[in-house]
Amino acid sequence: MKTPDSRFYCPLITVGTIILDENESSHAVRVCRAANGDTLQLCDGLGHYADATITKADAKACEVRVDTVEDAALKRPRLNLGIACLKDDALEEVVFHAAQTETDSIIFLRTDYSQEPKNSDLKKTVRRAELKSLVSLKQSKKPWMTRIEGPIEFDKWLKDYQGDLILCDIDGERKLDLEGNADENCSAGERAATPVTLLVGPEGGFSPREIETIKTFRNGKVHLLNLGNTRLRARTAAIIALGKVL
Repeated sequence: MKTPDSRFYCPLITVGTIILDENESSHAVRVCRAANGDTLQLCDGLGHYADATITKADAKACEVRVDTVEDAALKRPRLNLGIACLKDDALEEVVFHAAQTETDSIIFLRTDYSQEPKNSDLKKTVRRAELKSLVSLKQSKKPWMTRIEGPIEFDKWLKDYQGDLILCDIDGERKLDLEGNADENCSAGERAATPVTLLVGPEGGFSPREIETIKTFRNGKVHLLNLGNTRLRARTAAIIALGKVL
């Protein structure tokens, strides 16, 4: 039996017989040339895995048998990325790269200087971003799929948010020690459960008003992160910042 070097998405993994959807079936049978008796690695993006044996290699409805479902050893990550809405396909590009990392969610924020098309609800962008996140889940072989949220007004999101913030700022630290800066009164379990959101503004950055609002945030700690001496595009800043934090 052979095992294709890829994971296949199955939103509901259970012991017994499962029929994969047409996209995953086609990928397994047509692209990977999997046949009856071969083993596929299934994931649900919710921390569960399974090795599944193909019992019917159908490119439209591949049938597999699962004997055991395994839980991921790693807990769901607590790091999120909040990024301002950008023009063109920049958000999709950010999602494609960021969703390969241990990032829990990516929130599209409408800020003072956002650059998305006027009067756009970004439904198509959100849907394409969700597909990018799914591709990244399978490619990176991580247990948790990165969720896509928004678009949402930045002020509304921040008002409801409970957790720590990281703002990219020229006066920030070159490297952050999030655990070392945690509240000494918090237990290790509380620190592990506290969400952390990395904030990246649009081209031109957050407005002075928004920066002041972030720096005076009271529902969690605020960390300032320096990304270097050069000016970066928003899409570049997001990936560089994740690399520094993860």
